[in-house]
Amino acid sequence: MSLQDDRKEYLNGELGDEFLLANPRELFSAWLEEYRLLGNSDSTAFALSTLSKDGTPDSRIVLLKEIRNEGFVFYTNYNSKKGRDIANNSNVHALFFWPEIERQIRIKGKVKKISRIDSEKYFLSRPKLSQLGALSSSQSEKIKSRTDLELKFDSYKSKSGGDYQCPEDWGGYCLSFEKIEFWQGRRSRMHDILVFEIKSNSEWSSFRVQP
Repeated sequence: MSLQDDRKEYLNGELGDEFLLANPRELFSAWLEEYRLLGNSDSTAFALSTLSKDGTPDSRIVLLKEIRNEGFVFYTNYNSKKGRDIANNSNVHALFFWPEIERQIRIKGKVKKISRIDSEKYFLSRPKLSQLGALSSSQSEKIKSRTDLELKFDSYKSKSGGDYQCPEDWGGYCLSFEKIEFWQGRRSRMHDILVFEIKSNSEWSSFRVQP
């Protein structure tokens, strides 16, 4: 089948104008819970886009681990490519795509590190092998072979004795919201798109845009 023939009709839901009065954080949480109830693996995954020093965009999948009043929390190595990009430019973009319910959410905002205490607390809650992976990998750095990577992993495993401490270069970021766009697929590509933007007084303005 030609790629040009690969299409579907969107029939799952709608976003009426009454949703323009919604609290976008509450609407996001409701959509996320609906998607999680489907039982999909990695249901909290989203694409995080950053900018390098020369303005080159880069995207990768990360996992949402906490929703706070101030934003979304995710974790990574601070010296990774994404960490270096964020240190240079805190403006990021997040994209959630949930095809099973024909929805997409796009978020623009800024990120900053969460407290060291919170990062350490979450690190210790992770499975031991995940802790070990964070310790033994210099994320985004070149390595000669897969064998060398596994030797690093085994070396850390033998030295630590199973009690791991959160690395100084690993921890959480919080993505604060500046703009949230909710997309609901509709018939004939007449999709619903509602946009919420934060105002200076911490209130939201909202409007509909054409698909």
